[in-house]
Amino acid sequence: MNSIKKLILAALFFYLPTQVMAWGQLGHRVVAQIADSYLTPKARLELGKILGNESLAMAANWADFIKSDPSYKYLSQWHYVDLKQGATFAESSLYLKEDTIPNAYNKLNFMIKELKTNKALAKDKKLMYVRLIIHIVGDLHQPFHAGRADDQGGNKIQLMWGNEQTNLHSIWDSKLIETQQYSYTEYAHNLNHTTATQRAEWQKTDLLHVIYESNQIAESVYNEIKEPNQKLNTYKYIFDHIHTAEEQMLKGGVRLAGILNNIFGA
Repeated sequence: MNSIKKLILAALFFYLPTQVMAWGQLGHRVVAQIADSYLTPKARLELGKILGNESLAMAANWADFIKSDPSYKYLSQWHYVDLKQGATFAESSLYLKEDTIPNAYNKLNFMIKELKTNKALAKDKKLMYVRLIIHIVGDLHQPFHAGRADDQGGNKIQLMWGNEQTNLHSIWDSKLIETQQYSYTEYAHNLNHTTATQRAEWQKTDLLHVIYESNQIAESVYNEIKEPNQKLNTYKYIFDHIHTAEEQMLKGGVRLAGILNNIFGA
């Protein structure tokens, strides 16, 4: 029965709409592959005890895959935060600190604390939390996972991507970066050129600033949309935005490594 259930879940996974998967499979694996290159030896050892032969890149999409199982539907809210249009950093931070409804910010903090301090945490919980952390840190670097509540992070903003009907969220999830036609290992290799100063600066950024940084990118992109079903010049759109998307994946990978090292590598 377990084998049959796994096959059903795998089949359902490939029919999930792309807008529910931040960065799509490609982007999440790029983030995780970059993170893998910056793990401390101790963090790598401890993660190996939890993940076994599963690499960070292969673990990165579990959180989207598992949404095919109704018993894990409650995890859907863990992938994003919704912020009000025009909110300042102080307003956004206060909202996130006080909000008790499950979201990417409070659940990420919860899982980090559990893995760091709860010595009695069951192995299956450790595995679940590590997989979720890998994924959610990637989510928070996709600008529209810190977008506006009223349009569901750009999901309700319909656009034409060439001749294809899509939405703003989906463009930033997958369509933009998939135009480069790299495998995740090629993409990670091409992006992963950082200095120690950059890594230190990015890793000391707290989650509230990470979220607001993504939100401000989203707000800038929102302002470019002038009408419903606007037809985008795909070549120009790629030229204007691919660097931002790539930098967000790179930052996500570096920051993910910092979080995992903080949990397991100290």
